Amino acid sequence: MPLKIAMQMDPIGPININADSSFRIMEEAQARGHTLFYYTPDKLIYNQGKVYGDGWPVTLRREVGNHYTLGERVVQDLSEMDVVWLRQDPPFDMGYITTTHILDMIHPDTLVVNDPTWVRNYPEKLLVLQFPDLTPPTMIARDIGALKRFKAEHGDVILKPLYGNGGAGVFRLGPDDRNLNSLHELFSGINREPLIMQKFLPDVAKGDKRVILVDGEPVGAINRVPAEGETRSNMHVGGRAEKVALTDRDREICAAIGPLLREKGQIFVGIDVIGGLLTEINVTSPTGIQELERFDGTNITAKIWDAIERRVG
Repeated sequence: MPLKIAMQMDPIGPININADSSFRIMEEAQARGHTLFYYTPDKLIYNQGKVYGDGWPVTLRREVGNHYTLGERVVQDLSEMDVVWLRQDPPFDMGYITTTHILDMIHPDTLVVNDPTWVRNYPEKLLVLQFPDLTPPTMIARDIGALKRFKAEHGDVILKPLYGNGGAGVFRLGPDDRNLNSLHELFSGINREPLIMQKFLPDVAKGDKRVILVDGEPVGAINRVPAEGETRSNMHVGGRAEKVALTDRDREICAAIGPLLREKGQIFVGIDVIGGLLTEINVTSPTGIQELERFDGTNITAKIWDAIERRVG
């Protein structure tokens, strides 16, 4: 049965159609005969008990520079949709959090993917804290004294914003680095959030593996290798994607976290694994679908829609 799909996402015009996961999700939906409606998160509206998206019906084409056509603009009652995708990119700030509260008002009668309650409760760098046996040594703190003690214990560390994304604000502090005080002052001047510090994993030079899970089950992985002279492997900052197979360790990690993801309605998830250790569980706006499909020659997005259609059915 054709479904009515709403996509809450960043502006569709500038996206890279050969890399963007939201585009690929929409493309597969359209191929299945589902209808698409698109709006940006600033156009999400609550009004007198109803939740609306101010946007457009949209059709897609895989043509660079000519990849979409919008229909007539409409304020759409989102409770009339079958599925709403929560797909805007972080930062995971109060604006992002507010959209999850508003979408909670239509879910689960209208299926929101991923479940907004648990996106809000399980942002990328916090859900991993429930699995300390799978992760590198990690501290979350705002107190400079606590951060200094952690660094003294582990020597070589990574410091980053707790709610950042795309590799922004990520610093490696080696044993002889003297910049922790300055960085702490810098971050403290921006916001009141804690910082996250992890023991540096030298295996990142071999790549930061992105494993894709659909409804709690691993469906494949890509390896993201840092550019020369970089610690960060994010493709936003020059990392390159390579073909890679799932290992027994990857499957062990997925078996440990998969049941919780499935229970909490996290249908499309990307986890980050470095040297066999879990560093992030990405539930807000995971990426990597198109690279994985090109490497493996399989329709990963079809598995996502199969899972959604089962839930709607």
